[in-house]
Amino acid sequence: MSADHPLAESVDNLVYEPIQVSDHGIDLTVSAIYEVAAPGRLDFGGDELEDADLEPVPTELETPHDEFGWWHLDGGQYVIQHNEFLTDLAEPAQLQPRNELLARGGSHPSMQVRDHLPLIPLSVADGGLKIKENARVSTLVPIGTDPQ
Repeated sequence: MSADHPLAESVDNLVYEPIQVSDHGIDLTVSAIYEVAAPGRLDFGGDELEDADLEPVPTELETPHDEFGWWHLDGGQYVIQHNEFLTDLAEPAQLQPRNELLARGGSHPSMQVRDHLPLIPLSVADGGLKIKENARVSTLVPIGTDPQ
């Protein structure tokens, strides 16, 4: 654990900093998962640009005493939103899926981020995937580092 991680001052709304911030990077958590209900539009000039219609995937409690629910995802494509947000990154950072997500049949693209965390497509393998609310799904690392 290292609250002195170079990116720590640029990430707000951490769910639980002692677990999320390490020497390897900052783990980011999922706050919402959506299905694309109607397509968006993307054109050359931007005059016909439209967001896709997104419908939230509901969570389910596994037991009545659970504090947080689970998303039960079938194989396919989804869109995720993080709990955290970026503030004043000095340099772009690399956002990538956590190894734990990849090992369980989920993935999202790796990308450079600078001023915000965009909604991100999530791919789930045919067997499906269960993700608990606030699960750590992504890692933010300085450019040029390997979080493993």
